[in-house]
Amino acid sequence: MKLPLPPARSLGNKLALVFFAVIAVAFAVIFLVVVPQLQTNLEKQRVTELRRVVPVFTSNFQSVLTSKTPDQQRDDFVRSVGDSADADVTVFQQPPDLWVTYNSRVSPEVSASRELAALAYRTGHIQARVERVNARRTAQAAVPIKREGQKRASYVVVYARDLADVRDAVALIRNRLLIAGAIALLIALIGSYAVAWALARRVRRLEAAAKQVAAGNFIEPLPEDSEDELGQLTRTFNEMQVQLARVDSARREFIANASHELRTPIFSLGGFVELLQDEELDEDTRNEFLWLMREQVERLQKLAVSLLDLSRIDAGSLELNPEDVDLSELAREVAGEFTPAVSSHNTRLQLNLPESDVEAICDRERVAQIMRILLDNALRHTPEGTRVTVSADRSNGTAQVTVADTGPGVTGADRVFERFFTGDAARGSGLGLAIARELADRMSGNIELRSQPGRTAFTLALPAADRNGSA
Repeated sequence: MKLPLPPARSLGNKLALVFFAVIAVAFAVIFLVVVPQLQTNLEKQRVTELRRVVPVFTSNFQSVLTSKTPDQQRDDFVRSVGDSADADVTVFQQPPDLWVTYNSRVSPEVSASRELAALAYRTGHIQARVERVNARRTAQAAVPIKREGQKRASYVVVYARDLADVRDAVALIRNRLLIAGAIALLIALIGSYAVAWALARRVRRLEAAAKQVAAGNFIEPLPEDSEDELGQLTRTFNEMQVQLARVDSARREFIANASHELRTPIFSLGGFVELLQDEELDEDTRNEFLWLMREQVERLQKLAVSLLDLSRIDAGSLELNPEDVDLSELAREVAGEFTPAVSSHNTRLQLNLPESDVEAICDRERVAQIMRILLDNALRHTPEGTRVTVSADRSNGTAQVTVADTGPGVTGADRVFERFFTGDAARGSGLGLAIARELADRMSGNIELRSQPGRTAFTLALPAADRNGSA
């Protein structure tokens, strides 16, 4: 029984936590970086506005403060400027001691910064910045006021604007962000779990299907309900299942064929051995039995060699020795080996080989093996009396050998190179053409089949050597 995955290892939980973490980090950045930056920018904006306003009243302050204006008029003037500038206005006298002379506020509490006033006095220029006075943040601008003809200022006027509205606006934004963040995190958590659950369900479906296939139980193709990566994985899984089903079917068929191929000669050999033990057999019958036994042994040897070749190819231990090989000469040699078989098959073997060399870069023994497979295939699967033609030529940088026959054509032409496939189970194990194609591929060549009723041609194409003997 399969145990459920721990929550920490669940794909759905991992994806949900990732989505949740991304949203949480995004809101944390906004809350901790963007909002404070917004407050700073708004405060700087208020300071800039105040700095642009204060020069408007400077000349009036010079007139009022440097003349013999009564104190009541000066006090009224300071309050009127405060109303006009929308700021608390404080006048400091006798720098650098800086004691308050006039204040636009009704209450005696002073909101002006003495440090800023002192800085304006020392520099002789307007100074503006954010100051914290009486536990409150304010935008302030300090303007030095000089008497005519003096180098040093006699007064410093400080304008102060409370930044409580900025603080309140930022606090409102911060609260709204907290609420929106909590809602977004909740939605992200629910949505991510829904998406993760859907993805995990598709993954579990693939997992269950893979286990079925691993157990040898091929199932209906899974629905390809999306074009994303999981959809592509599902499509690939379905294609893999089709291929595995073919291989499994071919394997079963091959086992049946191999069993038949092995059982028949083994039983025959056992029967002949029993018959040969009969001392009353005449010499001719004994020789006939020996000839039949030799034929069965050759059949077993051929099957064993085919299986051995396939195992070497799959293991990558097949050794190749490329060299310049004249395919015309090699085709004549291999065709000569089939003279007895051609005679017994009542077949006319025709060689259409050019006088000039058709040289290829290949392994001589392996190419000879491919030619033997093609010739044996032509004789084995065609009726007696069929004409078989072997030809060689050069074309588009390749050296080619073609084995053609005038038989009825190939059944299942699109599968003839598959392992274990044979159109006639009684006439072979279906390994020869598969081996031939594997060998051709490993020599950078290929084998093509063209088949129709009345003509079937297998063409082996290999890299051609140039006239100077190099590829």
